[in-house]
Amino acid sequence: MLFLRTAALSCRGLTARRSLLAGYTASRTTAAYIQGQSPEPRIREYFYYIDHQGQLFLDDTKMKNFVTCFKDKKFLVFFFSRLRSNQTGRYEEDFPYMSLCGRERNFLRCDDRPVVFTHLLQSPAGSLEAMRDQELLSYCGGGEKLSVLFRPEALYMHPVSGRVYHPCTEQGGGVGLVRSALAIELSPFFVYAQEDSQSGQPTHFLWGEQKHRLTNELAGFLPTLEGGSGQQGELL
Repeated sequence: MLFLRTAALSCRGLTARRSLLAGYTASRTTAAYIQGQSPEPRIREYFYYIDHQGQLFLDDTKMKNFVTCFKDKKFLVFFFSRLRSNQTGRYEEDFPYMSLCGRERNFLRCDDRPVVFTHLLQSPAGSLEAMRDQELLSYCGGGEKLSVLFRPEALYMHPVSGRVYHPCTEQGGGVGLVRSALAIELSPFFVYAQEDSQSGQPTHFLWGEQKHRLTNELAGFLPTLEGGSGQQGELL
């Protein structure tokens, strides 16, 4: 993990690297930490943040943008394939998720959800999904290696924020956010009741020459109040 992170950091901005090397103490959450700290012998702890576009950063990176986010696919697949809820008794409130690598603890907080779907992909040739003409939703920069089967009927549009969600793995919290750019691409296919005229909740989704009735199965796992955090209402 250290090798992958070091390689990934070589592609990021100089500011983020300096923060890591200097042991920058975070001030963006209520938690106090130092990147790479060792609370126990042979244990190292690092702290990350994922935004609503699915971009991963060291949490203490001052300028969070495409230049400073992690982009190495191997690192992202390694990190997110080990994602789970934080039940260590350390930083659970501020960093509710983590990715473990041996004796290395990688804590994660998120703007909304730890899994952010970024692309809609065709299933790999020869796979069962491809034979059934089914697509995949890819998340967090991992391509087909970080993906779930696309279920059009399970898309959920939040009634307050307007953000779109889709089921993900249990390890990722069960609910993933659809990145805004992808949500915009999908938005023309939502069907609303005639009296709502797109001002209410969609009732169906047109996809694959079918009209899918939306199940709204994710409604009970997301906050409905304005300003609610997507970290609440987890499926785990």
